[in-house]
Amino acid sequence: MTVRVEHADVIVVGGGAAGLSAALAAVESFAAAGRDDAVVALVSKVYPMRSHTVAAEGGAAGVVPGGDDTLDQHVADTLAGGAGLAHEAAVRYVVERAPAELARLERLGMPWSRTAEGRPAVRRFGGMSRPRTWFAADKTGFHLLHTLFQTSLRHEAIRRYDEHVTLDLLRADGEFRGVVCHDQRRGERVVLLGGAVVLATGGYARAWATSTNAGIVTGDGLAMALRAGLALRDLEMVQVHPTCLPGSGILITEAVRGEGGVLLDADGERYLADYGLGPVTPVGAPEPRRMELGPRDKLSQAFWHADRDGRTVPTRDGGVVHLDLRHLGKAFLDERLPLVTGLARRFAGVDPAHELVPVRPAAHYTMGGVPTTAQGAVVDGQGARVAGLFAAGECASTGLHGANRLGSNSLVETLVVGRAAGQAAARAAGVGAAGSGAGAVGAGGVGEAALVDQARGLAERWLAMRGRGGESPAALRRELGAVLDADVGVYRDADGLARAAAALDGLHERYQDVRVADTSDVLNTDWTQAIELGAMLAVARGVVAAAIARTESRGAHQRLDHPQSDDVARHSLVTLGADGAVDVRFEAADTAAQALAAGGGVGQGEAGA
Repeated sequence: MTVRVEHADVIVVGGGAAGLSAALAAVESFAAAGRDDAVVALVSKVYPMRSHTVAAEGGAAGVVPGGDDTLDQHVADTLAGGAGLAHEAAVRYVVERAPAELARLERLGMPWSRTAEGRPAVRRFGGMSRPRTWFAADKTGFHLLHTLFQTSLRHEAIRRYDEHVTLDLLRADGEFRGVVCHDQRRGERVVLLGGAVVLATGGYARAWATSTNAGIVTGDGLAMALRAGLALRDLEMVQVHPTCLPGSGILITEAVRGEGGVLLDADGERYLADYGLGPVTPVGAPEPRRMELGPRDKLSQAFWHADRDGRTVPTRDGGVVHLDLRHLGKAFLDERLPLVTGLARRFAGVDPAHELVPVRPAAHYTMGGVPTTAQGAVVDGQGARVAGLFAAGECASTGLHGANRLGSNSLVETLVVGRAAGQAAARAAGVGAAGSGAGAVGAGGVGEAALVDQARGLAERWLAMRGRGGESPAALRRELGAVLDADVGVYRDADGLARAAAALDGLHERYQDVRVADTSDVLNTDWTQAIELGAMLAVARGVVAAAIARTESRGAHQRLDHPQSDDVARHSLVTLGADGAVDVRFEAADTAAQALAAGGGVGQGEAGA
């Protein structure tokens, strides 16, 4: 098989906010070391401006200096939301750097909304004790991604590989040294070799049929990590967003509730106080952590109970409640929430200025991921550093979100951890050494032949999927989503999870004979979607296995048959055996955090990175 071999100092997989932040930071590190020959490869399966960051609506959390908010309060809110699985040192690392990172982004061109006095405007988000979410109307992700992407265009050292599907990681002598990709436009296999790899491939919530996520959010990086023998942490922690349009799953940002929107049941009553989120707050005057500004998991749980109590409005897409924004007025909605207003008009056929918006929960954000330090260095199941591999964004489990992410913390995490991961990757690649790919594998260097052989073997395995098979990928995909929607949602129990596990095992077996009719090399979406389906299946089996093993309720994982929380908070760790079996074990969260600190994690020489 013919492969094209190219070299870079750092390879970043993923073109969203975390990937772009990492690439920019790596380039700056090389430039600061006087390296004008450095190359940072940015690999993305889509054009970067189509990355899922663009869908973020509400904003990014950060304390505005000089106000009544404090870093300690932001830390406390995040730890409370994390329900025992957030690592305080990791939380503090992100929170302390968030204001400077948001201000730095503005200097790059980010158009943050501002108050009449010229200060950054902030809005309330659920679970936050203070308004601290910076925003750009309700198109924050679009503007943020645009700012980072435009900045990346200034750097010739960033070599883009758009529409390249990454097939697998390459590893030699225990160190990650590259990736093997498929160039969809040229129909070629590409081997990228370098001194370090950064995964920034996003989460896996698209596996659910009812999801706010774009079709590209398929857990690719996590599946690659599993196949490489790494453990994934807390996969069962899947956040279900309470306010999405029925049928499409399109997100109606939490910002609408932070701005004063309220939720009504079928009788037009504000129902949240009946499910533990009271006392009732005045309409249009939201208060932190109460009613509509309670944590997302609590609001989704309240919907689940209201639905079973007959308090929702039946539709062909399931029961809905109503989001009422009418009291905010058209002028306010046009200024602060123009995107949401447009989405409601186009996809629900209602004008929020005059009509109620139907909403119901949908899978939204996945807290589980590749375990890392706060700076994005990947660690193994024992907490030891994995040489040459870093991760940032939703594919990483940094210890920030714990068992339940607070809205707007993730966007700032892509900036802070993405930047730190890029800097750390540059160091790992030998930031001061001359010559492209000088970290350990230079052009024609020792080990290159073995890595290319490894890449060729992996690519052949993936390419062999084409032109064979009898199982419809569309049917497998549809059944996967239905299984997860039915039994791995807001609440779980042993019977439902057992059904899901059996169904997923069956889908896994059928996937071995998945049909890929298209045999072409160029833009073969039949093949790439089959690869994505395999990634979703692999990660979903891990989700269900971890959910079965966690016999307690914590954060986003709520068991009807185990409503209590264990005294000791523990992380789940999922690995994949050589025979394809999924293994789950647990480790105490405190032990994991201490191991990271002892091994050079937070506060050990990288805190200033």
